[in-house]
Amino acid sequence: MRIAAAFRREISDWRLWLARVIVIAVAAAAGLTVVGFTWLTERALEAFFSVRARWWWAPLVWTPLCTGAIVWLTRRYVPGAAGSGIPQVMAALDPSVGAEHRGLFVSLKLTVAKIALTAWGLLAGLSLGREGPSVQIAAGVMHGAKRWLPRRSAVTEHGLLVAGGAAGIAAAFNTPLGGVMFAIEELSRAPEQRSSGLIISGIVLAGLVAVSTYGNGTYFGVIHVPAVGAALIWPGLLIALASGVAGGLFARLLIASLSGESADGINRWRLKRPISFAVACGLAVAIIGVVTNGATFGSGYAYTRGMLEGQENVPAVYVLFKFVATWLTAWSGVPAGIFAPSLAIGAALGNDVAQLTSYPHAATLIALGMAGFLAAATQAPLTSFIIVMEMVDGHAMVLSLMACALIASGVSRVLSRPLYATLAQIQLRRLPPPPSDSSPPQSP
Repeated sequence: MRIAAAFRREISDWRLWLARVIVIAVAAAAGLTVVGFTWLTERALEAFFSVRARWWWAPLVWTPLCTGAIVWLTRRYVPGAAGSGIPQVMAALDPSVGAEHRGLFVSLKLTVAKIALTAWGLLAGLSLGREGPSVQIAAGVMHGAKRWLPRRSAVTEHGLLVAGGAAGIAAAFNTPLGGVMFAIEELSRAPEQRSSGLIISGIVLAGLVAVSTYGNGTYFGVIHVPAVGAALIWPGLLIALASGVAGGLFARLLIASLSGESADGINRWRLKRPISFAVACGLAVAIIGVVTNGATFGSGYAYTRGMLEGQENVPAVYVLFKFVATWLTAWSGVPAGIFAPSLAIGAALGNDVAQLTSYPHAATLIALGMAGFLAAATQAPLTSFIIVMEMVDGHAMVLSLMACALIASGVSRVLSRPLYATLAQIQLRRLPPPPSDSSPPQSP
């Protein structure tokens, strides 16, 4: 009888079905939004490279001016859109944030601003990715569904934010499994048993929307991996340790730069004159891009794919230049993600190790470098290796990618605090102070 009653409740309760329909429909809308955002950013980057191909000096003027304008608009109208977007979603999920303050971190207004300003950043040629912003964009769309849910629904704002953030990863990378793992590893701190299946369905649906639009192909093709043997142990361990150190230092540098806790002259300049500081950062990124013949401009996807296919002769210093260009872009204060640049840095690091050790299958080490550096920078090893595995169709490399990501993340934890969790705590400083209880004593 209990089974029959539960079955009748699941079938006949219109609130359950309404909540399911709303979550699924809005998840599809979030996936479509990220697909449109992806298209816009790709067109923006193509336009930048078209201008650069015609006038090589144009970035020296265009990039710093755009950087200053983006930072001015962001600080004046949408301060919650600055940075990656993942820390904002994590801050919105913090138990100390009430429903009345979640709009500081996630909202439809921030979604629209994030789309426009991130695309403008790529139009300016800055070294940034769209995946972190996709998390905040999709979370804003999903969070907007709360007004349509019936009362006493099992789906909470927490669940909607988790589903939206993870749906952003799933749709941005064409990796539904990576989105689910991102929800488990980074966003979900208190899983909701009654609605967890519905939330995961929404995440997967958003990823499938992207797959339906762009096809079931991978971003970086298929890596044909030879049989794993003893020859891979030494270069594989070297790339795991090197990417762990580099990614840990990258995370530590970002935390130190974005926290504003240092009292040195550069940080004082950034606090007092953020627009001129952003212009200077944009000029530095432009100079690096011109010196490297455009290699460091944009997300780095094209160079990463070229390295995997053996078509790019990338110099050893590319790792350093892309590292610095990405750091300066994030430090400037523009809306910018680090996922795609991290993959490019890790790929170049793997390529350097392949040349150093004369390993004959460079693509294998490039994929390991991508997983290792991303895991070290984000300290999310499971998400990182799954994303790389799905992006290169590297199912034959599951164990080696997992081992590299875990080792690199472990090394990074020695060097740096968790990047996104620390930046989320910095985001929480934007909350208004609690009302004072110091009321004057009443006279008898």
